[in-house]
Amino acid sequence: MDFVEDFILMGHDGPGHIAISDGRPVLRGLGVYHGKRGHGVSVEFNVVTGPITILGLSQTAEGRLKLLAAEGESLPGPRLEIGNTNSRLKFGLDPAEFMNRWSEHGPTHHCALGVGHQLGKIRKLARLMGIELAVIG
Repeated sequence: MDFVEDFILMGHDGPGHIAISDGRPVLRGLGVYHGKRGHGVSVEFNVVTGPITILGLSQTAEGRLKLLAAEGESLPGPRLEIGNTNSRLKFGLDPAEFMNRWSEHGPTHHCALGVGHQLGKIRKLARLMGIELAVIG
């Protein structure tokens, strides 16, 4: 979380789909690959600037699946040069408030990030599948 520039830096530690890259991806050789000694190559890029949606998964107290979603914006700016896709994201709340509200729902460690505002489609999917949906922001 960057409290000065008011964004959340969200990263991905695996291959990314270059169709959502803002510019040419970089292949970066890694001496330490995902925390393990060895060698590997990773794809590094920023997600295209503009509207984005994140979608996570959680569980209710009764053990049922629960979706968690937020719409925001991918902002321009430098990325960490660590061999992983990472982007500056803004969700309409200050970073700490967003993270607190997201975390209140007990999300898993991972979530999906897609381009465009997709909340309408996610609401329909949740309704059709009978899955609870929490929207943050």
